[in-house]
Amino acid sequence: MMFKRKKTADDMLGRPLWQKITGVVLAILLVINLGLSWYWSRMPDVFWVDESPTGTNPVIGYATTDTLIRVAETLLNKPGGYLSNDLMPPGVFLDNIPNWEIGVLQQVRDLARVIRNDYSRSQSQSSEDPDLAFAEPKFFFDHDSWILPPSESEYRDAIQGFTRYRDRMTTAADADAQFFARADNLREWLSQVEKRLGSLSRRLGDSVAIDVINTDLAGDRAAEASSQLPDRVPVRTSWFEIDDVFFEARGTAWALVHFFRAAQFDFSQVLADKNADASVRQIIRELEASLEPLRSPVIMNGGGYGLFANHSLVMANYLARANAAVINLRELLDQG
Repeated sequence: MMFKRKKTADDMLGRPLWQKITGVVLAILLVINLGLSWYWSRMPDVFWVDESPTGTNPVIGYATTDTLIRVAETLLNKPGGYLSNDLMPPGVFLDNIPNWEIGVLQQVRDLARVIRNDYSRSQSQSSEDPDLAFAEPKFFFDHDSWILPPSESEYRDAIQGFTRYRDRMTTAADADAQFFARADNLREWLSQVEKRLGSLSRRLGDSVAIDVINTDLAGDRAAEASSQLPDRVPVRTSWFEIDDVFFEARGTAWALVHFFRAAQFDFSQVLADKNADASVRQIIRELEASLEPLRSPVIMNGGGYGLFANHSLVMANYLARANAAVINLRELLDQG
C-alpha cells in the first residue's frame, strides 16, 4: 500500500523555506526603516535659553555663545544624529531633515562669524580670539562629507573651540575673552539675518509661477549691466525643490528663535536704550508662528486662490513679517 506524502506549507505556496524567511526578514527591515524614518524626521523642540551659568551672576555674551553651542550640539545629537552626509538607509532616503539641517547650519555659520569678527573684538584692528580663530572656520566645512574627515568631526571641533571661549569669558581672571554688546555689533548680525530671511521669503514665494519685473538696475540712472537684461523674468521654484526650501526655512526659523532670545539677554541694555525690545519680541513671535506643527503628510503647493493650501506661501508670509521687523530693528539701532 502506498502512502501519499502530505503537502506542506512550502508545497502549497510553491516556494522553498529560505525564500519565505528572506521575505519575512525584508518585511521586518522595511518596518524598522519606516519607523526610524518617522522618528528621525521629527524636528527638535525649542529649548530654553540660559542667561548665565547655573548659580552665577549674568555674564554678557554667555547667552549668545552658549546658545550657539547648544544649537550646534542639537544639530549633531538629535534623533538619528546628523543626516546630511548619511550613505546608509534610512538616512540616505530622507531629505526633509537634511534640508532643515542646512537651514540651522547656515545660521550657526553666520552667528559664529559675527562672534569672531565683531562681538569678541573692541575694534577692527584689535586682535582676534585664538579659540574663535580656530573654531569658526570648522563650521564652514563641507556639510555632506562622509569620511576623511566626516562633517560631524569638524563641527564637534568647532563646538569645543566655542566652549573654551565661553568658559574663559566667564572666568574673571581671564580678561582676554571678551564679548562687546554694542549696537553696531548687533546691527552687523542683523544685516546677515535680513539677507537670509529675504532670500528664503523670495524662494518660498516663487512656488507660484509668475513673471516679475526686472529691478536689478532700479534706483540708479547710471547703473549698467555686462549684458542686456530682459524686462520680465519668469520665476518658479521647481516642484522637486518646494519641500526642500520649506524645511530649510523651518531650520532657519528654529535656529533664529534661539539666537534672538539670547540677544534679548546679552543686548538688553542696548535694546532698552533704543526702546527696541518690542521689535525683538515681534521677530520671535513671527518665527515661532512659522514653527507650528505641520498637519499635512506632504507640503501642499496650491496655486493662487485655489482649493488647496500653499504651505510655502504661508511660511513666506511669516518670514517676510519677521524680516520687516528685523529691518525696523536695524533702523532703531541706527538712530543716535
